[in-house]
Amino acid sequence: MSTQVQTTLHGPEAFTLARRALGEMESVGVWPTPLNFELWLHWLGEPEGALSLEMSRVLGNGTVFTEAIAEKIAAEYLPRGRLSEEIRDAGAVLNRELSTVSEAIAQAQKSQAAYGETLAGASVHLEGAAEPTALLDVVSNLTRATTEVQFENATLERRLETSTQEIARLRDHLEQVRRDAMTDALTNLANRKAFDEGLLKACDEAEKNRQPMTLAVLDIDHFKRFNDTWGHQTGDQVLRYVASVIGSISKAPRTAARYGGEEFAIIFPSENASAVEKVLNEIREEIGTRALRRRSTNDELGAVTISAGLAQRRPGETGSSLLDRADQALYASKRTGRNKVTNGERLNEAA
Repeated sequence: MSTQVQTTLHGPEAFTLARRALGEMESVGVWPTPLNFELWLHWLGEPEGALSLEMSRVLGNGTVFTEAIAEKIAAEYLPRGRLSEEIRDAGAVLNRELSTVSEAIAQAQKSQAAYGETLAGASVHLEGAAEPTALLDVVSNLTRATTEVQFENATLERRLETSTQEIARLRDHLEQVRRDAMTDALTNLANRKAFDEGLLKACDEAEKNRQPMTLAVLDIDHFKRFNDTWGHQTGDQVLRYVASVIGSISKAPRTAARYGGEEFAIIFPSENASAVEKVLNEIREEIGTRALRRRSTNDELGAVTISAGLAQRRPGETGSSLLDRADQALYASKRTGRNKVTNGERLNEAA
């Protein structure tokens, strides 16, 4: 849950927010399940957040808010709960494996200590042994003790091997969960959380290495009107298509993300504004020249266009300031006719 919502829920406005959430759910005929309640708390408590924008988009389309839709939004915008649960499960498995290994090591140590005592005793018996039968008894005892130690060591090795495999599997699983928690479920691009972390990292590296870094923000033109005309599922089809074009041109070290709703962002490490402007125009032209059809009916959907804005990071500039300038460039594209790319550096020169 976001810091803003958590703060509200631990303050005097908590009950007001809870009543509003229940009232809003009732007004649209949504059952107050725990998951729906959490989604509505986020929607009302952080109205400018990515989850709220997506909720507004879905509900604004008149789509029936089903359990499947709730789970889809939660998986995309509330990944921490799932991640925490996976981490707790992983911790339990890890504790079990470590306990097993500790028991095996303790048993091996006990066997080694007993073996040491057997060797010490054998040394004493050998000094006083004159008869062959006495020597045979000593050798027999040493053989038996050695066999027992070998068995315990083999058992320890098997347990260590099994635990190593289990921990490796666990590590791979957690890495997959981490990737899922940082991925937008609909488009398979990075999600808002991954974008925020990536932007912070890119700014730090650009500052440290004194290299350029450019940020671009893209938005599908008239997407709400498109959704109202063709429906939510077709809107998702368009989002996936636009994301596929953006993703194909934004391979590492670039980072492409679904920033929220129909808005996308791309981080361009070590690239200046003029180079990024060319890339964005390639994306815009690729998207705008393809004729899309509705999958269910094969109806022609018409042209889908995007607007974009970009800004190159200045020395010492924060990620939030850079994002704000890229947004201003995007708004300039929207104001001046859409289906275009605006270089924020030229806006600054004009100003």
